[in-house]
Amino acid sequence: MRKTRAAAAVTVVTVMGTLLAACGGGTSSDGGGSNEQPKTLTYWASNQGPNIAYDKKTLAPELAKFQKQTGIKVKLEVIPWSDLLNRILAATTSGQGPDVLNIGNTWSASLQATGALLPWSTKNFDAIGGKDRFNASAVAAAGAPGKDPAAVPLYSLAYALYYNKKMFHDAGITTPPTTWADVIKDGKKISKNGTSGKWGLGLEGSNLQENIHISYVLAKQHGADFFDKSGKPTFTSPGAVDAVMQYVDMMQKDKIINPGNAEYAQNQSLQDFAKNKTAMVMWQAAASNFNSQHMSPSDWGAVPMPVQSGAPGQGKQVNSMVAGINMAIFNNTKNVDGAKKFVKFMTSDAEQVILNKAYGSVPPIKTADSNAAFQQTDIKVMANTLQTSATPLPQVPSESQYETQVGTALKNLWANVAAGKTVTKATVKSALSKAQQQMTQ
Repeated sequence: MRKTRAAAAVTVVTVMGTLLAACGGGTSSDGGGSNEQPKTLTYWASNQGPNIAYDKKTLAPELAKFQKQTGIKVKLEVIPWSDLLNRILAATTSGQGPDVLNIGNTWSASLQATGALLPWSTKNFDAIGGKDRFNASAVAAAGAPGKDPAAVPLYSLAYALYYNKKMFHDAGITTPPTTWADVIKDGKKISKNGTSGKWGLGLEGSNLQENIHISYVLAKQHGADFFDKSGKPTFTSPGAVDAVMQYVDMMQKDKIINPGNAEYAQNQSLQDFAKNKTAMVMWQAAASNFNSQHMSPSDWGAVPMPVQSGAPGQGKQVNSMVAGINMAIFNNTKNVDGAKKFVKFMTSDAEQVILNKAYGSVPPIKTADSNAAFQQTDIKVMANTLQTSATPLPQVPSESQYETQVGTALKNLWANVAAGKTVTKATVKSALSKAQQQMTQ
């Protein structure tokens, strides 16, 4: 995970404009740049599948197809999520980045503020078929409001609650949960106060992004946010504290989460799910991961993420952040035209079907998500969530710092519970206060 390296790295955001001016970018904001058009593009892809080898196998034939069509070779590097933000921030500082890269859509506004990414003006969108091709919710998570997006939606995702049908059947649970109270009730039937050797719910306490995503959703359900309308952090608001306390208590008080999950970082909770050790997981596009664990689609089900009461919707009924992957172009690429051709290729209807089918994600392209490949239950749950009950994480310049600071605060709280220490609301508020103090203004 990011750990302390990220905490240091994010401080470069506030000075990035000056640093980039010294790097000598190769294009204007609309992609003017040099007439020289290299025949190779470097591409940093995010790790979307169960492992890096899966991503390379998935992307290789598509990159070969692009080279055949255009004569442009794409040099691929798949980067784990634990390293991706640090690598991007280092590249924006040095000016030595790839031509094209994937970014988590929650980072869009932060990276936009550095000036390192090509703005997607109307002219640039027109070069890839137009902005109207993309779903509005996906574009809303591509940069700060009122500014040209910093990236283009590539894969859309939302959280769903996945449940292990065998474990539910064995526990006598006939219907999946819809509220957090249901999750706790069902989880207790399975974990039996932590004595059964099985657990109701899995999480990855050392995964900073997951910590942020779930705590943000819970905060929205408590009528709170982690920033005010001006973009100022409000980490210690009563609703934010209540949200984090509710989350932590699922391990501490309700005992439906294995304390060992505090150390989990990436995909371990899915492995426990596949081995009938954990009955429920909260995840984005888990199908390819389950397949890699030799689970049949008949072994698991998917339902919308729980709410406090009632049904998912807007306001306090938000049950996911707008998750997904965006595709960006570094401003100092020597081949902006080739880079835009590559983005156009990757967001074409045909490629969107191929890639999103491989990753179990939802195409952000309006004409692609109705394809028969995306009609299975879990994909439809995610698509409906994106349309009706998801909201973007705060599109503020300090968002990446927020992920690091609050994500780390949650990580430490999980570790305290796992070590047998009591976590109270005062403990939570203190941890969030410390995280807020460490934010760079």
